[in-house]
Amino acid sequence: MRKVIYCLLSIFLLLSLFVSSFGCATSEVKPIQPKPRLKVATTTSLYDTGLWGYLEPMFEEKYNVGLDVLSLGSGAAFQYAQRGDVDVLTIHDKTNEEKFIADGYGVQRVPFAYNYFLVVGPANDPADIKGMSPEAAFKKLMETGKGTFVSRGDNSGTHSKEKAIWKAAGFDYATVEKAGAWYIEGGKGMGPTLQMASEKLAYTLTDMGTYVSYKSKLELVPIVDKGSILLNVYSVIAVNPQKVTVVKNLEMANNLVSFLTSPEIQKLIGNYGVKEYGLQLFTPCAGAEPTQ
Repeated sequence: MRKVIYCLLSIFLLLSLFVSSFGCATSEVKPIQPKPRLKVATTTSLYDTGLWGYLEPMFEEKYNVGLDVLSLGSGAAFQYAQRGDVDVLTIHDKTNEEKFIADGYGVQRVPFAYNYFLVVGPANDPADIKGMSPEAAFKKLMETGKGTFVSRGDNSGTHSKEKAIWKAAGFDYATVEKAGAWYIEGGKGMGPTLQMASEKLAYTLTDMGTYVSYKSKLELVPIVDKGSILLNVYSVIAVNPQKVTVVKNLEMANNLVSFLTSPEIQKLIGNYGVKEYGLQLFTPCAGAEPTQ
């Protein structure tokens, strides 16, 4: 009987030691903390050119953060920011950017790069607008109806620039929208808009970077490429958590501002695409507003 009791006690002690050891071991295991995430709404041209794909891993490694980059037209990007669905914007729509800041939604507009818009179209140039100013070219398109024009039609920064050119040419955009079958609102991003224009052998307004990166797939050539109105400035804006209270990532958003305007990244932005395409897709401007 004693042997049985001793055996039972021994088994009990061994079990107690095992449970104790297991408990200590498990108490020392710490759960893996997920990386914080930063949500960025970006204009389609910065995404379609591959620039974000190039810069994203560098930022993630430097700040130990995961980036969620959403490619949107500027109009949609502003809406996402106002709802608190993103923490920071990288866009190119100066007039609406300044309104976004004035309304309290953004902290500060910080330019970090620029290039230019182009009017591209079929090589035979059916409207005969090659070499004109943007304003004169749009005026001739409107008055003659020769050739087809494909508009982004999506309230993007490019669409806003198109509206500005129509206004400078003397036309209200509501009139342009009803101008006839030659004017098509695609409602697409820059890459798909270029592809649609190419398929229809039509004119369209595009940023230089996206055009160059898609050029080999298109039957389009530059038609109008001179004029101060074609300046295209890209800015980064952190969403203001005092206005959009669901946003809690201002510090990391400010890190992105610092990252994009740092000398190292500015140099990389300036060199991006040069080796592949033979020309500079973006000119860095590190917080300074270019004038031409």
